[in-house]
Amino acid sequence: MSEMAPKQLLPFLFLVPILLLLNVCKEAMAVKQLRRGFYSESCPAAESTVRKVIQRAMVKDPRSPASVMRLQFHDCFVNGCDASLLLDDTETMLGEKLSLSNINSLRSYEVIDEAKAELERICPGVVSCADIIIMASRDAVSLTGGPTWEVKLGRKDSLTASQEASDKVMPSPRANATYLINLFSQFNLSITDLVALSGSHSIGKGRCFSIVFRLYNQSGSGQPDPTIEPRFRRMLDGLCPKDGDGNVTGGLDATPLKFDNQYFKDLVQGRGFLNSDQSLFSGDARTREIVIKYSRDEKAFFKAFVEGMVRMGDLQSEEPGEIRKNCRVANHHPPDQMLHSIFLEA
Repeated sequence: MSEMAPKQLLPFLFLVPILLLLNVCKEAMAVKQLRRGFYSESCPAAESTVRKVIQRAMVKDPRSPASVMRLQFHDCFVNGCDASLLLDDTETMLGEKLSLSNINSLRSYEVIDEAKAELERICPGVVSCADIIIMASRDAVSLTGGPTWEVKLGRKDSLTASQEASDKVMPSPRANATYLINLFSQFNLSITDLVALSGSHSIGKGRCFSIVFRLYNQSGSGQPDPTIEPRFRRMLDGLCPKDGDGNVTGGLDATPLKFDNQYFKDLVQGRGFLNSDQSLFSGDARTREIVIKYSRDEKAFFKAFVEGMVRMGDLQSEEPGEIRKNCRVANHHPPDQMLHSIFLEA
């Protein structure tokens, strides 16, 4: 065969970087295979490092474990567990931190930042922010008295975030059991998963802003929610007066610093803080029987909670990903933008 002329070779030379880039994009878009012990060779101290950071955070702020755990829920339900939640806004992107369900509510982002900085120091470019959220959430539960489990790891971090998607997906504290059942079913999570994972409210606090409608105007009636136990309602009235500070907080159950089944005992007694919680007992027979079961059997709750957390952690995006150097900022432009720039330069 004769050698190809330089001019004939030009189209092939032009195609090579594009084909390579498309191959990279294809690999990035493949669903990540998660497994236990993912960092056992590449970063053996990954899990112990995250745990130490959570322990230090607890000393500084006893509320931090609950706040850290909530990050997994608010991340995984929006386009999968990809740390999109952690991205700060840019000139061209509205992130998820200021969505309706997150603004003035989510906190402890700096705890994830600290864990990431520690891991970048010992294993640069290896551990994803998405995996840090999963590890930190597990540690937040176990360090406050709840169960522990082996987490599946190997996620990539998203290149972008979506405030609009967060607004559409994350439920309001006004949500009822029927709405929540339908929402969870969209993610192939069962009614049992819903009730067990709602038990994450075993630790943490909620704002008065989230319950004033229950106290003074349930369903537009101008009256309090009749499912609230009277003595508990009087306590909430004192904590959250009608024209009071909406940012005042109260425990989501009677033991807000300890992960246990008190949350379910409170629901049975009509002492749920949030409407979305109390509705699991008062609003739907399908969830009520599970609430009663967990109020009597903490081990059953712990087992179901672990299973639910693992299933929720399996929610993944098929979008391209990377290992961010800084959890708040993507390293690179999305591949479609990279392709666009190549064609412009050509």
